[in-house]
Amino acid sequence: MSVVYTCKHCGNIVGELNQQMVDTKLLGWDQLTSEDRKQMIHYQDNGDVKIKIICEDCQDSLERNPHYHELDNFIQ
Repeated sequence: MSVVYTCKHCGNIVGELNQQMVDTKLLGWDQLTSEDRKQMIHYQDNGDVKIKIICEDCQDSLERNPHYHELDNFIQ
């Protein structure tokens, strides 16, 4: 089983965990609201889990250009 952290804006892989068992409390998933879990955590048919997050580069872009928050996709 892999847990893959991917930027929801640019699609870059930020990190990956390859382990048989994953403690979701240690990963902080228990701190997310149910709505955040639905938006961020995606279970794949092969048992992998994809987590949608924001990478540092996209976060920097959002901070420099606050109007980007209004857009569905600001990466061209």
